Amino acid sequence: MKAARIAAVGVVVAAAGWIASGHLFPHETAESRAAVQPEAQPVKPFRVSVIEAQVEPRKRTLVLSGRTEADRKMMLMARADGTITELKVRRGSPVKEGDVIAVLSDEAREARVLQAKAMLLQRKTELAAKMKLVEQGTMPKLEAVNLETQFKAAEAGLAAAEAEKDRSIVRAPWSGIVNDVPVEVGQAVLQMMGKEIAQIVSIDPILAVVEVAERNLNGVHVGDTAEIRLVTGTKATGKVRFISKSASASTRTYRVDVEIPNADGAIPDGITAEVAIPLAAVPAARVPRSALTFSSAGDLGVRIVDSGNKVAFVTVAVVDDQQEFMWVRGIADAARVIVQGQDFVREGQVVEPVAAQAPKTAAK
Repeated sequence: MKAARIAAVGVVVAAAGWIASGHLFPHETAESRAAVQPEAQPVKPFRVSVIEAQVEPRKRTLVLSGRTEADRKMMLMARADGTITELKVRRGSPVKEGDVIAVLSDEAREARVLQAKAMLLQRKTELAAKMKLVEQGTMPKLEAVNLETQFKAAEAGLAAAEAEKDRSIVRAPWSGIVNDVPVEVGQAVLQMMGKEIAQIVSIDPILAVVEVAERNLNGVHVGDTAEIRLVTGTKATGKVRFISKSASASTRTYRVDVEIPNADGAIPDGITAEVAIPLAAVPAARVPRSALTFSSAGDLGVRIVDSGNKVAFVTVAVVDDQQEFMWVRGIADAARVIVQGQDFVREGQVVEPVAAQAPKTAAK
């Protein structure tokens, strides 16, 4: 009996000790750990560097590759039959308008002129004599009309004979330089009419000819000043003289002629030339080249941060290309352009913009 009481007392003491241990040494559980841990901190937005775009007028320059071309070029042809009796020029000879280039054999042309002169003199004498008879009434007036007709025909015959004689002389139609003489004195041919006698070119002024794409055509105007640099290193200044109104069927480009003074003949015909034509200024912003990126659709542009610090993509067009910076249009004035971190964010993402050093303004 005594042993049972002792066992009962022991059980009670053990239970009390177990209950007390929970108060003195509490057990850590997931719920208790969650209760005592601090609240989770919000994720900070991704930090990007931005600059404030400054839109200003930017002059553009259209640089095109072309060639020089003589202002006028012509192959002189023989206008009559005969052989070459005289050549007054050789390759490289300067000529003025009206200068004799070559003379063909006479081929009885002078004789026909003399014959026409004699016929004219005869008709003139007959007309004078018979007009007196008409005035005296001894000859009908109708006969006077016939005589006047014969006299006019004789005048026309003389003019035709003199024109035929003149065709035996080949003259320069305008001032220039003889570029080629493919005939020789005494050259034996059966037919000289249509035969090439000499090529003459005019290189003052000389033209720089380029092809302009249709998207740039509106920026080029007649009278615009252009800078020309030849493949030889020679530089010159000219003016746009002609803009074609019809595009090339194969290239869809338009011919543009730039007139260059060339009094000393230093610029030859057919040499490669680079032509720089200034275009009208357009509003543009200067951004680092590294700021340009592509959208998911493949459009070239920049990423900006809007008023709500959200990322947006803006499509741009290049106005001028420099080594480290680009002038582009399409960006609004004072827009915050991302210049660092633009490739690690996406449209609509909230970011933390940090001001970056703005690029220095380049000279226009």
